[in-house]
Amino acid sequence: MLREMKDVRQIPGDPPRRWFSDERFDLIVWFDPSGGMYGFQLCYDLKSKPRALTWLRDKGYRHDGIDGGEDRPGLHKSSPILVTDGSFNAAGVGDELERAGAALPPEIIGPILAKVRQYGR
Repeated sequence: MLREMKDVRQIPGDPPRRWFSDERFDLIVWFDPSGGMYGFQLCYDLKSKPRALTWLRDKGYRHDGIDGGEDRPGLHKSSPILVTDGSFNAAGVGDELERAGAALPPEIIGPILAKVRQYGR
């Protein structure tokens, strides 16, 4: 079940954000000055094959893999980065997100579910 992270660091120059997390998902939501949703990043399959679906109002969708920076024999772990990834199961991820986000405010989870499910259409 997604729960909101407290005291999330805000990045100067970026829109304000809220962060929700559980063992399967990290969901970051950015807001415009009027409080409407500017965009979101849904990180999923965190334990097996981490990927991220990002949607921003002015840029649209982006789907990426997450390179955790750990597969570098003999070197220190580097920062995770987004890398090109393949297909996105909009229906499957949407159904799992709906269950995980059942306790989130409807004005947040509703629009995100709609965007997740319409990806690729």
